[in-house]
Amino acid sequence: MPGSELFGAEERKEVQDVLETGVLFRYNHDAQRKGHWKTREFEAALAKFNGVQYAHACSSGSTAVAIAMAACGLGAGDEVIVPAFTYIATIEGALLGGALPVFAEIDDTLCLSVEGIRKAITPKTKAVVLVHMCGSMANIEEIVALCKEKNLVLLEDTAQALGASYKGRAAGTFGKVGCFSFDFFKIITCGEGGGVITNDKALYHLIDQFSDHGHDHVGDNRGMEAHPIIGFNYRIGEMNSAVGLAQIRKIDYILQQQRKHKKAMKAALAKFPQVKFRQIPDENGDSATFMDFFLPDEATTRKVVAALKAEGVANLTGIQYWYDNNYHYIRNWEHLKALKSPAKMPIHLLEKPQDYNNLDLPITENLMSRLISLVVKVAWTDEQLKELTTKIEKALTSALG
Repeated sequence: MPGSELFGAEERKEVQDVLETGVLFRYNHDAQRKGHWKTREFEAALAKFNGVQYAHACSSGSTAVAIAMAACGLGAGDEVIVPAFTYIATIEGALLGGALPVFAEIDDTLCLSVEGIRKAITPKTKAVVLVHMCGSMANIEEIVALCKEKNLVLLEDTAQALGASYKGRAAGTFGKVGCFSFDFFKIITCGEGGGVITNDKALYHLIDQFSDHGHDHVGDNRGMEAHPIIGFNYRIGEMNSAVGLAQIRKIDYILQQQRKHKKAMKAALAKFPQVKFRQIPDENGDSATFMDFFLPDEATTRKVVAALKAEGVANLTGIQYWYDNNYHYIRNWEHLKALKSPAKMPIHLLEKPQDYNNLDLPITENLMSRLISLVVKVAWTDEQLKELTTKIEKALTSALG
């Protein structure tokens, strides 16, 4: 949990600014603010860091995806291509907006593959939601080219990959919009929060309006603002933005430390010929949030996971065997497969594009059964990092011989 490892005086100062004004709402109350506009400052910093013109902060990464889909015109009956390996919010955003998720294959980048996307396209396909999983990017050039060829909207779910890039260009800037999460477990945190970035001015205004009941935010009298569109309440508060503002000022340090620590972890793992590393299209652009690697088969992978836990690696960092995870891989999404919901959604009234209980994704299934991810932390001391790498080597020696 990189950002949350670094809470300190900077975050307290920004939050105290808000408490002293008493204005926790992101809009209006100009006179009472004493010049403090934490959400505006956070948005400006997020836009600058990613090299885009516009950024909009919202209540979560989940709502960022929902806002982006709505602003891009994705709604009832539109098919959107998604990966089976993602946090489930990517899928929920589509369903709650009325779109129909179509699951496609990933490759060893852990992201959608261009071949998988191509195979999943139908006449009803409107968009691709490309999720940059575990801190690094997909084979983005090929995917951008395919979306242009097929006239598909490309949205980037970059919740786990703030700071990732390809050839110097930030993740989230290749499609029409990029979406970020700033919850407690992300690279930087607002506690709860999200963000949407774009270079499209008209799209930005739709994002800004849709996330706040359709308000156009013109003038300083909220009750008299116009409502160009229907929206909903996906606002972020000033307290959350204050934390995010302090955190984003630490992003360069976070990335530096993550890359340093991941390099040491990779060197330890590279001693074992059975280990194959995840493909990273641009190593210099890896945000290094996870150390991801594959083993030859499921049985060996489970043996290594058990050995890592027995050696005490879990006391120093997180061990993710995503194949068994309840929220990041469709294998265990029984509620989604059955479309269990307290109320009817458009998908209940429309023909499902796939049988979610019987998806044919053999490449994804194979990769997921062999994948282990170790969380890369920021605040490790050199001694802790040495202890970790020693334990990793001991565990793999025990499991692999």
